[in-house]
Amino acid sequence: MKYRRALLQIDKVLEDLGQKKLNIEVVAYEDGIHALLANNPQTNQLLIKLVNRGVAFKVCRISMRAWELEEGDFPLEVDFIPAGAPHVIQRQLQGYKYWRP
Repeated sequence: MKYRRALLQIDKVLEDLGQKKLNIEVVAYEDGIHALLANNPQTNQLLIKLVNRGVAFKVCRISMRAWELEEGDFPLEVDFIPAGAPHVIQRQLQGYKYWRP
C-alpha cells in the first residue's frame, strides 16, 4: 500500500504544479522495486498513467538480483540501471532534487 501512496503523491504533484514544469524520475531499489512489478495490482495501472504524464521509472539491477527478479517481471515502460543509490547521487550532481514521497 505504501507504494501506491507514493505514486499517488507523484500524480498529485504533477496535477498541482504541472507536468511541463517537472522532470520526475522514480529510482526503485531494495524492496522498492516491488512497486514496479508488472503483476503488482496496487500500482500497475498508476505506473502506466504516470509514464503517460512523463514520469520515468528506473529499476536497480543489483536489487533485481537480490530478489531473483528478471526484466520480464517488469512492464516495458520500466528502464534498468546498474545500481540505484549511485544513480540517485549522479542525478543530484546533475541538478535533480531528491524527493522521497
